[in-house]
Amino acid sequence: MATKTLTAKTFEEVTSADGIVLVDFWADWCPPCKAFGPVYERVSERHPDIVFGKVDTEAEQELAAHFDIRSIPTIMAVRDGVIVFEQPGALPEKALESLVTQVRALDMDEVKRQVATQA
Repeated sequence: MATKTLTAKTFEEVTSADGIVLVDFWADWCPPCKAFGPVYERVSERHPDIVFGKVDTEAEQELAAHFDIRSIPTIMAVRDGVIVFEQPGALPEKALESLVTQVRALDMDEVKRQVATQA
């Protein structure tokens, strides 16, 4: 699956659905973002059951501000509507694959219990 552009209008709908969504917050002027783009695309091709979204922080400044994105690229992982990972910095391909594996392995009932106790 190719990556999908996410906007303020589509972000909530895409990330609140069941399943895994990875989000790459990036900008065209950012050299690390440009270097990470092909890595992100390659990994997306190997996992067609996961949505690989991209948020252009220049075009979607309000969305980037909402999530307090201060450094790009920033990778966010959402599973079943819950943000389970967020980290600034470009990940090497093996680390991105490891992130996919770890997000798949999460016990979402436990994650949701933990989120409920923090609310």
